[in-house]
Amino acid sequence: WGRGGRRSAELRGRGCFAILIFCWVYVRKYQSRRESEVISTITAIFALAVALISSALLPVDIFLVSYMKNQNGTFKDWADANVSRQIEDTVLYGYYTLYSIILFCVFLWIPFVYFYYEEKAEDDGNTCSQVKTALKYTLGFITICAVEMTSLLYYSAFVPLDIPNKKNSTEWEKVKLLFEEFGSSHGLSALSFSISSLTVIGMLAAITYTAYGMSALPLNLIKGTTSAAYERLENTEDIEEVEQHLLRIKSKCRDGRPLSSRDRRTLQQLEERLRTLRRRERHLESIEKSWWTKFCKAIRPLKIVWGVFFIIVALLFTVSLFLSNLDKALHSAGFDSGFIILGTNLTNPLNMMLPVLQTVFPLDYILITTIVMYFIFTSMAGIRNMGIWFFWIRLYKIRRGKTRPQALLFLCMILLLIVLHTSYMIYSLAPQYVMYGSQKYLVQSNKTIDVQPRNVTFVSKDCDADAPEDQCIVTRTYLFLHKFWFFSAAYYFGNWAFIAVFLVGLIVSCCKGKKSVIEGEVDDDDSDMSDDELSAYYH
Repeated sequence: WGRGGRRSAELRGRGCFAILIFCWVYVRKYQSRRESEVISTITAIFALAVALISSALLPVDIFLVSYMKNQNGTFKDWADANVSRQIEDTVLYGYYTLYSIILFCVFLWIPFVYFYYEEKAEDDGNTCSQVKTALKYTLGFITICAVEMTSLLYYSAFVPLDIPNKKNSTEWEKVKLLFEEFGSSHGLSALSFSISSLTVIGMLAAITYTAYGMSALPLNLIKGTTSAAYERLENTEDIEEVEQHLLRIKSKCRDGRPLSSRDRRTLQQLEERLRTLRRRERHLESIEKSWWTKFCKAIRPLKIVWGVFFIIVALLFTVSLFLSNLDKALHSAGFDSGFIILGTNLTNPLNMMLPVLQTVFPLDYILITTIVMYFIFTSMAGIRNMGIWFFWIRLYKIRRGKTRPQALLFLCMILLLIVLHTSYMIYSLAPQYVMYGSQKYLVQSNKTIDVQPRNVTFVSKDCDADAPEDQCIVTRTYLFLHKFWFFSAAYYFGNWAFIAVFLVGLIVSCCKGKKSVIEGEVDDDDSDMSDDELSAYYH
């Protein structure tokens, strides 16, 4: 185990380094060259790295509890009670550390950097006053969040939990009892409550962005983009048409007569349209000559293959989620239990594949890791295609080489919240596997009246809720998922909403034509200075 532990630590170090490199490239790819700031760049890279590292906790947790047992249901020689407890505590400390970092980023650091940059953009005063103002707004944000969390905590005191519930208890006694439960579990319940509250927000973000990204990303890869040469030809025709329209309007005032208010508005709109078309012309010309466009044409068949693979994974995920939710609707104890079921009555494709893949190490872990990373990257694609919205108001756009620092901070915060929801999504698909991994335990299969031990035989059985506690080790992930049933009920209804949004997004993506080769790169509110950024990016 010592040699394996050193090898595992070495692999984790390399993995973290690779994640940091990817985060640096991703942030630098999308951030604005004119508005980039060191503090916002470092914050975005760090937050994105924390999100990706946290997403790897679930596969690692499942692997560790499974690695301690043999396929015949017996513990390995080195996996005694002390070693098992040490591994469980190590994983739990990993959750404590990463989840605490997520709470720190979401509630303190990212809001502070956001308010600091907003203040810096509006006021060119000294740094000290900007920091003070940012701290003031950050404290206000924390206060609002604390009030909301306290209100939710107060109301949750009157919801039945897994603690004694006295009918004649006063309201204060119920609140006191809940806090005693938080303290008696060494902070696990308190952290679980905080994380679950954020996970509900992450669920809403997943419904909005991930469900759409799961349909848009594969179909965009399959359909591809329009030809830059064809778009340039269309754009040139549009420029000629707008110029002719401008000449007709200007000809009305050649004899000295003033233009009407309607003609002046039309003239202003046409001039803005002409500036946008000329920017498009410069962008299309840059892209048409770039080496990146030629490289994308060369790997076009590979993109189609990846698109087909991604849509298969998306359909597998959605069908499995539908059957899992249907199983809960038909066989769970209902709303008051959070729609929790310990067994599986309606099997789903993913739940069928995992036991089969368990027989060939490490195919099951590869599948879980693939689904988790697919969930993350489709979330990125959804945010990139839709932008940052607050209800019906679009706040920021995510565009290559022109994304504002505030938008990158929002993107990373949304990804942090979505990562928290990822574990529950995987649990919804394969609850028994997430709880116990590939563990088995021994059960007596033949009982006789003979007292000779040789006449008693044992067979291995997959760990489930009926297994003895000392024979099957529950993953630490599960401990964070079901401390409070009312959060589980919210996740259940969120899964139905996720399926609905995915189907709507799939229909919309199928009906839409090919994307422009400069989709989102040129807008009416862009300045001409942004052309230099695009030229520098492609060359």
